[in-house]
Amino acid sequence: MSKSTFFTGQPVLNQLLGLIDRNNVRSLARRGDHDRYYRYFDTYTHLVTMLYFVFNRCTSSREVISGMKASLHKLYHIGISKCPARSTLCDANAQRSFEVFARIYDNLYRRHKQLLPDSRLKIDPKLFIADSSTITLFQQILKAPSPGKANGKRKGGIKVHTLIKAADDVPLKISFTAASANDMPFLKEIKLEPGSFIVFDKGYVDYSEYQRMTNEGVFFVTRQKKDAKYSTMRLNELSEQSKVHGVIEDKLLLQGTRTQKEGIQLETRLVTFFDKETERTFEFLTNNFSLPPEAIADLYKKRWLIEILFKRVKQNFPLKYFLGDNENAIKIQIWCAFIADLLIKIVQVQLKRQWSFSNLSSIIRLHLMSYIHLFNFPNDPEKLSVMQTNNTRQLKLGGLDISFKT
Repeated sequence: MSKSTFFTGQPVLNQLLGLIDRNNVRSLARRGDHDRYYRYFDTYTHLVTMLYFVFNRCTSSREVISGMKASLHKLYHIGISKCPARSTLCDANAQRSFEVFARIYDNLYRRHKQLLPDSRLKIDPKLFIADSSTITLFQQILKAPSPGKANGKRKGGIKVHTLIKAADDVPLKISFTAASANDMPFLKEIKLEPGSFIVFDKGYVDYSEYQRMTNEGVFFVTRQKKDAKYSTMRLNELSEQSKVHGVIEDKLLLQGTRTQKEGIQLETRLVTFFDKETERTFEFLTNNFSLPPEAIADLYKKRWLIEILFKRVKQNFPLKYFLGDNENAIKIQIWCAFIADLLIKIVQVQLKRQWSFSNLSSIIRLHLMSYIHLFNFPNDPEKLSVMQTNNTRQLKLGGLDISFKT
């Protein structure tokens, strides 16, 4: 075949790993003393093994190790000369702290974050979204104060609290709790710059945090709880444009709770909105008093972006089968799933051709250890098949059609 730019000297996995600073990973492992008890299976090799598992969507440690053994000669370029044993992988998942993988994700995000904003989405770069998603476990590995179900049965689960920058479409901050734990404490971990907007659902009701955000110049948009206690201060007159968009009412409130020890009384704004598509009425609570009421409703609609993120990660990466039955191993696997998600997003935003995330993820999975170019091939995959056809000659011998390439 003639010389082509569709092939390169590194498999797709190695090209993806090239986006990660290997020296930085080793520096993180050294500072945290994460390689102290490992002679061969260092943090970087552990990361490569888990990413191989995630990209290939394996269902067991046996699949991971057997697959890596078959492709070991293709991993020499990245410094891996020995495939770990299954017991070594399982022990490392149980004992090496998940925090080093969290820091690897954070450094990877900071290194490539300038590439992530998609200008085609036209999303305010100061908009942030917070939410949580539960990953079901077959054992009650993480526990939290909870009465359990009426029938006495308990099902384990881990809740992934996530903050995203809406324009980037990848997590900015992640925290884990038991599935039965309350969502509210996650708000205390969020620190944003003045002028930022944060959207979250009515599960994050904490008036002291609302007050903190207001004092810091951060605007929030959430849903009003049905049993909220407040007094109406003033009704704002609605414009015709607001009425056309579905705004029913816009009023200022003095809101608080009798059980709040600090006795906080917040000045808030309540926008009542009717959605014509679903024929439902929503009440949006905010501390922003300058935006038009329809803009407040539109901001809350952006919350669907984080739901798409959760759906994307759960559908494209193995979060049903875990390589360990302990809390640390589960958190490592989740962090590696988010690292894989971020790597694919970094590739996706740099391609000239528009690819859906699921299709691009499938191409990477199918060609993970192939020598195709990670960027050139997805930009024009049809060109490769034309080149292969043009370089194929037909030779007839004894009535048989034999194809060969020149």
